[in-house]
Amino acid sequence: MDLTECADRLAIAETLSLYCRGIDRCDAQQLAAVFTPDAMIDYGDGLRAVADVIPGLMAGLGAMRLTQHNIANTVMRITGSTAKAETNCVALHLIPAPEGEAELVVGGRYLDRLVKHEGRWRIAERLYVMDWNRTQPATMQLSGGLFDGLQRRGTRGADDPAAAWWDAA
Repeated sequence: MDLTECADRLAIAETLSLYCRGIDRCDAQQLAAVFTPDAMIDYGDGLRAVADVIPGLMAGLGAMRLTQHNIANTVMRITGSTAKAETNCVALHLIPAPEGEAELVVGGRYLDRLVKHEGRWRIAERLYVMDWNRTQPATMQLSGGLFDGLQRRGTRGADDPAAAWWDAA
């Protein structure tokens, strides 16, 4: 593996991580930036243009209090300015439920075709494969014991602590 391939692998990994950040912060602009303008996405409900998918994602995820997408075990094949990547993902979703909140945990894989677009690796096509899921009443605690001292909590958008942290010099 030469230095160019190492750099490409790191850049692709960054693109995949920025996708997760865009999803979890409900940041449509960041999310759009990881895709080519003409990208196609199929989360299992049919292939659609990225511009048509993102508004629905923001509405659906915005109705949830929290999501956290964790990716691992990426296998990549790079050929010049194109690549394929298969990435495992486990995602937690805290969703409204009649009895309070429910924890929906989904495990699956992203099958991505990427291209080097304007000097950056971007996703040109994404297929999602769901491998498993689990739903149960939420058990998250925000107070008591150790949690009383942990007052910095993640939120969506500009109110998230990371937003100010990244903006600071």
